[in-house]
Amino acid sequence: MNLRNKTNFKMYSFFYSAFFFLFLISGCEKFLNEKPDKSLAIPSTLKDLQALLDYHAAYTSDPNTGEISSGDFYLTQADWASLSSEQHRRVYIWEKDYLFEINSVDWKTFSTAVYHSNSVLEGLETIKRTETNADQYDNIKGQALFFRAKNVLRASFIWTLAYDEQTASNDLGLPLRQNTDFNEISVRSSVRDTYSQIISDLKIAIPLLPIKPLSYIRASRPAAYACLSRTYLAMRKYTEAGLYADSCLQVFSELIDYNTLANSSATYPFIELNKEVISHGSTTVGQILNLTRAKVVDELYQSYNTFDLRKTLFFSTNADGSHGFKGRYTGGASPFSGLATDEIYLIRAECFARAGQINNAMADLNTLLINRWTKGKFIPYSATNEEEALVLILTERRKELLFRGLRWADLKRLNKEGAGITLKRTINNLEHDLPPNDLRYALPLPEDIISMSSMQQNPR
Repeated sequence: MNLRNKTNFKMYSFFYSAFFFLFLISGCEKFLNEKPDKSLAIPSTLKDLQALLDYHAAYTSDPNTGEISSGDFYLTQADWASLSSEQHRRVYIWEKDYLFEINSVDWKTFSTAVYHSNSVLEGLETIKRTETNADQYDNIKGQALFFRAKNVLRASFIWTLAYDEQTASNDLGLPLRQNTDFNEISVRSSVRDTYSQIISDLKIAIPLLPIKPLSYIRASRPAAYACLSRTYLAMRKYTEAGLYADSCLQVFSELIDYNTLANSSATYPFIELNKEVISHGSTTVGQILNLTRAKVVDELYQSYNTFDLRKTLFFSTNADGSHGFKGRYTGGASPFSGLATDEIYLIRAECFARAGQINNAMADLNTLLINRWTKGKFIPYSATNEEEALVLILTERRKELLFRGLRWADLKRLNKEGAGITLKRTINNLEHDLPPNDLRYALPLPEDIISMSSMQQNPR
């Protein structure tokens, strides 16, 4: 079987319809205070549990509000006014509240994934692990833990402040659901507890997962390494981030030579599940992230060298001369939000630089970039100190990981490091700005969720 092809996963009808109805019709938020009749559909075998995990849309869809907030694109006045979503108009200019519609897709994306993962973990508790089924049992457990961790991490990027060792025990984290009990009251954890659960889930998952999964829609050991690396980077724990990035690259390090891509003029020149993809993920486009509407900041577009193949592979030119981002590793309109080797090379490079290992840092950066430039045109970067190396690496990180849903988290942590980045957007002749470390970097929880659960709202 080609590992890069989506497996033709089959859901079993006796529980698929009930779960689909539960999650997509009644809304997963209802697990905060309602208890449907789960006896309608209870997976009872390992095959059932794997089928539930293979309903990949529940695990690989990520919120898009961080990308909307991040400042790498702009809207014209006309495009902003034409958005049908008032909430997206408000997110775009960093309003303080009412950023999510009732029954929010972004919150549902998070809560659905957590509920599915917990359903699988509870299902495993009813099945005896034996010598015969041990490999399958462990793999299923590892997948469920990975997907719970990955989705909690993505949600933390949206709804919590940057991890700060000095304040993490008091800063508001996420509600950490570890079961499917609809009667359990949801409460906010701390940021420290949120990240502790993410790390714990991933560390438990690592030895349970295969190095090569049946499909890269499923979880794998390299994916868990990569997610841990991303987690520690967000926490500014660079030693650990570098170690797990290295663990990932020891077993999964392929890069695409962009010189081999035949059609740079294609609407979407990258295929889904290409050889850099460690774990698939995507965000919804909506109107706001449409190719022609979300115009890449010109300064960012102009920073790509003429011989940098990303300048043609990543960008389309609009009728007004502006540029949209088409370099999406989903092979289509949805932005890629999964884990890929280019990100992991950049994490390891940054961590090498922060540890004073400048030569190693430049080696990783150059390994990536030689695969991005026209053959024979790239002159390897060099740096004499940590500061020079970090400027190069962080510049290339932004250019390489555009529209991956990572810039928002990067802004949080880099401003904690003293970067002093202020975001600015102009609408209705008014300039809106977002200063470093502003409370608005933690978006408000949807108001209907607050009303249903009485959880504490993020301070504004």
